[in-house]
Formats: sequence, C-alpha cells, structure tokens
Amino acid sequence: MHQRTPEITIVGGGLVGLSVALGLLFSGRRVRVLDGADCDARASQGNFGLIWGQGKGANFAPYAHWTMDALAAWPGFAQQLQELSGIDVALDQSGGYEFFTDPSEMDAFKAELEQQAAHLGGRAIYEMLYGDDLRSQLKGIGPDVVGASFSPGDGHVNPLRFLRALRCSVQAMGGRVTLGATVAAIRPQLGGGFALALADGEVAFTEQVIVCAGLGAATLARDLGFITQVRPQLGELLITEKLGDRLPFLSSTIRQVDEGGVQIGGTKANAGLDDRETLPIMSKLAHHAVTVFPALADVRVVRAWGALRVMSPDGYPVYAKSGPNPGAFLVTCHSGVTLAPLHASVLAKWILNTSATPDLEAFDECRFALSHAA
Repeated sequence: MHQRTPEITIVGGGLVGLSVALGLLFSGRRVRVLDGADCDARASQGNFGLIWGQGKGANFAPYAHWTMDALAAWPGFAQQLQELSGIDVALDQSGGYEFFTDPSEMDAFKAELEQQAAHLGGRAIYEMLYGDDLRSQLKGIGPDVVGASFSPGDGHVNPLRFLRALRCSVQAMGGRVTLGATVAAIRPQLGGGFALALADGEVAFTEQVIVCAGLGAATLARDLGFITQVRPQLGELLITEKLGDRLPFLSSTIRQVDEGGVQIGGTKANAGLDDRETLPIMSKLAHHAVTVFPALADVRVVRAWGALRVMSPDGYPVYAKSGPNPGAFLVTCHSGVTLAPLHASVLAKWILNTSATPDLEAFDECRFALSHAA
C-alpha cells in the first residue's frame, strides 16, 4: 500500500515557509516542508529581526493595513510559539526610532509617515522628536543627530531563535520538515497534483504546492506559470561584543539583541547574488552607529556579514495562485519577521479558500502584468 501523499507541500523552510506551514497545520491540513541546502542564500539566517511598521505602505494602502494587522498580532503569536516550542523568541515591542542626521531626509520621512497615517487613520501612532527634545528623552544621543521619529508599535525578536521556534512549532503540530531537500523542478500532473523532482534524484508527489523558496523561487515559480521576478538586495551587518548595559533605544539600524550584542545595519545594495561584506560599508555602518550613540565608539566589533533580502519588483509581498496550474501558490516577501503572524493565520484561509478568505487581491502578481502593459 502506498503511503498517502502530503496534502500540501511547501518548498522553502525559512521564516515565510514555516509560518505558512504553521497556519495550514492550525487549519487541520497535512503539511510537508522541503528545506534546501545550508549553502543557499538564506535571508532567514541573516536578517535584522525587526517587527517594523514605520513608513511601510506609505504609497500602498493595503500594505500599510497588512503591516499594522501584523504588529497587533505579534504578542499573541509569540506566546503561541512559546507554548508549542518551549522557546522564548525574546519579543520586545516597546517602540522604535528612526534617527536622522540630515534635516531634509527627516522631512521626507515625516511626509511618508503622514501619507501612511492618511491610509491608516487612527491606527497610525508616531511622534517626531527634534534636537534637544530628543536628547532630553534619550540620554547619550550624539549632537549630530537632528531628530528622530518614534512609533510605539515597533519592536524586534531574536531572529535565529524565532526561526528555531517556528520549526519546532511546525513539528509539534505534526508537520514534516525535511532538511537538505533541494527542489530542482515542479511538474504538474495529469489529473491534478504535482511531482517535485529533488536534486538527489528523489521524486515527491503532492496535491498542492506552495513556493516559499525566496531567491530560489525564480525558476520554480516560472515553470508553474507565475510571472513575479524576485531579486536579491544586499544588506550588510556588524555585530559587537556583548554589553552589560542595555541600549536606551531600538532603531531600524541599531538594535541590541537579548544576549547583549549590538547589531548595526540598514544598508541596501544591488549586488546580485554576492553576499560578501565590504570594508567601505563596514566603515560607514560603524560611523553611523557612533554618530547616533557616541558611547559605542569603544565597543569591539566581533563579526560582520552580508545577507540577501528577497525583493519583488515593487518591494511589496506577493500572494499569487497559479491560473494554468490550480493548486500551486507563490508566497514571497522581504518582511518575513514582521508579517509572520498573518502568514501563520490569515494567509491559510486565503490558500484554503475558506468562507473567511481575506481580500488579498492587491497583493496578486497581476499588478506586474498591468504595469508592463501600461
């Protein structure tokens, strides 16, 4: 007797794939996750761990609301993960700052926040702090910082612990996670379902397939009829020694992890699939950190690395169903941490097309076809 195939197979075992798997397991579905090789470009192992809403969706109202929904869902989601996995993801959602040394850049970001607030109405809460008012609130901010924005809903988690908690939670719910399972091709089958050809020669069969493979999704998605073309964006990071004292702030470029080390980042570059760190950027990051908080000048840097973000053509998430191959889905975004609570709940209703299916039409990939046609 042949073993019954998994009802849904997810290609990609990073933050996005595991979050989607968890949501489907909560809905009572059988799920298998195929995770690729350790040498793959893995945003899930090199991200900043931010749960962030400031400015997101300023030019795209659906994304602004989607992000706010995710921020609101994070406390309950973190508790759920701890109950399932026994792992504390170190959620700290006590607010975050965006610091500025250029008045014109601060004015431009203020305009973005105002546009975001126009979409969100009363859901948007932020504050602009200038010069000495900022320094009176946050002791130790450098004199070259002209101001900052602050939003109380922003926060962060320990990203590697979060990834582990997701994997353990999926397994605790009965999901199968297969490591080192690189999918080379996905072939629709006559009569329905899909055959997944693995790099080691194995072939797995599934009724439905969800491609959450990040930068590895390009060929697989194209073969299933999707048109989204993801691209890599390089971000470089510095990691300092562990500090006994806590930083008095969290920002989108400077954060202190729960173990004590300070993570410094925030760069964006188009470097193809080259994820190597570069000395000029390392120097720039260090200078930025010391400008914002001069007390960091004597802190030792112990590690540095580059990681590749997964970007859609317009930078917003893509949730797409294949027209020519029913049962195939594409899920991709660069905010896998922030949006995880929704990927682990609401998105499952969309995939399963339940009576509570959310309206995610704004995130369909047809927007790219329309833009090309225009």
